[in-house]
Amino acid sequence: MLTKTNSRTPALAARYAQEFNLAFPPLELYSEYVERVRQACVDSGRDPATLRTTVALVVCCGRDEAEFRRRANAIGRDPDELRTNGAAGLPGEVVDKLREFAAGGAEAAYLQVLDVSDLEHLELIAADVLPEVGATAGAA
Repeated sequence: MLTKTNSRTPALAARYAQEFNLAFPPLELYSEYVERVRQACVDSGRDPATLRTTVALVVCCGRDEAEFRRRANAIGRDPDELRTNGAAGLPGEVVDKLREFAAGGAEAAYLQVLDVSDLEHLELIAADVLPEVGATAGAA
């Protein structure tokens, strides 16, 4: 739900931005914001296709449930909460979540990796997730 304070964001993005990014949102809120920012573009005379729409999500992935839960615990996050609010779970679940955000308007996703010392995690994402969603997903 948009509040009075953040309801100005779509108009400001339409007027000044090259990219509209929403960090760590629920899918429903993200889709709502994308629609509002696209409408704000139309209202201001801007082609909505000229404003790139992106999302930032925490990523936490495991080859199996035990590995996923170990990684979630290592970053101090509840596995169920991560599945709800991030791109998390087994590789197929991460791919599905990224595709849901793409369907909701995200042209790219910035994936926040919280345990940068876990190089096997990065290798898993590179091998099993990124090839399924394309090269427009980023890792931060």
